[in-house]
Amino acid sequence: MVTAESCTGGWLGQAITAIAGSSQWYDRGYITYSNVAKQEMLGVPSIELEQYGAVSPQTAQHMALGALARSHAHISVSITGIAGPAGGSASKPVGTVCFCWITRTELVQQQTHHFSGDRDAIRRQAVLIALQGIQQLLQASPATT
Repeated sequence: MVTAESCTGGWLGQAITAIAGSSQWYDRGYITYSNVAKQEMLGVPSIELEQYGAVSPQTAQHMALGALARSHAHISVSITGIAGPAGGSASKPVGTVCFCWITRTELVQQQTHHFSGDRDAIRRQAVLIALQGIQQLLQASPATT
């Protein structure tokens, strides 16, 4: 597994590596907080960032694809969002978080959630959804492991 995180800043990777034995299946994690990092580390096209923004299903998909392409993993998950307290807009309020899960067999699942609470609560909810999505993906496609 590989992770690509923005608003959670490595919290998902920390949750995964807190599990004893995770080195057997967790390859690496990317923390790409800035747009430049998303472009340089994951290959997110600048045109996509300009057109859709860092918090979008399109960017989440490019992040997941880029992480998978740059790793030895079979499953990738990405998280990009607005944890607040500032940074939101009318179309993307604080608490908007986009996710993407992808496997080497090109199975893609995307979700956008609108969480409430403070910065910590939003980030915590995002990590939980990412982990639940991984579990669902593994249950749906056991051949990816």
